[in-house]
Amino acid sequence: MTSETAQPLAPDDGADASAAEFTVHRPRMFGLAYRMLGSAEEAEDTVQDAYLRWSGADRAAIAHPAAWLATVVTRLSLNRLASARAKREEYAGPWLPEPVFTRDGALGTLESAERRDAVSTALLVLLERLTPTERAVYLLREAFAYTHREIAGVLELGEANCRQVYGRAVRRLERPEARFAPAEEQRHRLVESFVGAAREGDLAGLERLLAEDVVWWSDGGGRVSAARRPIVGRDAVLRFLAGVGRRTEEGTEVALAEVNGAPALVSHREGTLLAVTAFEVRDGAISCARAVMNPDKLAFAGRQFAGGSVLG
Repeated sequence: MTSETAQPLAPDDGADASAAEFTVHRPRMFGLAYRMLGSAEEAEDTVQDAYLRWSGADRAAIAHPAAWLATVVTRLSLNRLASARAKREEYAGPWLPEPVFTRDGALGTLESAERRDAVSTALLVLLERLTPTERAVYLLREAFAYTHREIAGVLELGEANCRQVYGRAVRRLERPEARFAPAEEQRHRLVESFVGAAREGDLAGLERLLAEDVVWWSDGGGRVSAARRPIVGRDAVLRFLAGVGRRTEEGTEVALAEVNGAPALVSHREGTLLAVTAFEVRDGAISCARAVMNPDKLAFAGRQFAGGSVLG
């Protein structure tokens, strides 16, 4: 090959290599942004912004690409969180994180209970208690095993300060019930039974699965009909579900899927995702349900659903 034919290929080769290297890190960066923001759509935008910075950077000066990208994604996420908090204060009804189907590895490998818990809907809801900085410190430490020194470098804070922020975050997230979390097999069996009872419209079966003090949250975002306040208590939840059953359009189906590392109920009709409901289990019964129905929040999961291989 002559120099004349080789020269035009060099820029493309470099661009391809840059894109290929970024692709290796993309799942981890998406997982970080999603945990920070609770929004898969915003996480995708954040990762895309990170790619633009990556493609324009002098990679010869980047000794550790994974660390460099994590720093960029964390800082971009912190910027987004400031405006996101303002929007959530004006949100119509309860705000819940966007669901993500995880059987295909969208949020990384979730082979342990600890990793599944790190992306659970329950934890993402609790993370809303934290300030953006607390959230970043906690996630980098717990979900990505960063040292306090490394976190200090990412956030441009003192190491001692990071330790204090982390301790404060842990105290604010304290979950006594987490120490008594059910076995994965038991939780799967309960949710599977709930999906089966919901499919058959079996209210008596649903009643047996619900804790007496169960709480049902619905996130319609003002886009679809949904309860604006949490529904508390088994009897109230059963009345609510009976009403939902009467209003459900013909052709609507329910199925079981892995969402945020745990079994969940998926409602769909004619290939369109309508709702995703995540559950918490305590003492052998369903203690909390969180249903996301806002179409905007189902956009990412809807694309996953359309691609198939997420149910079951």
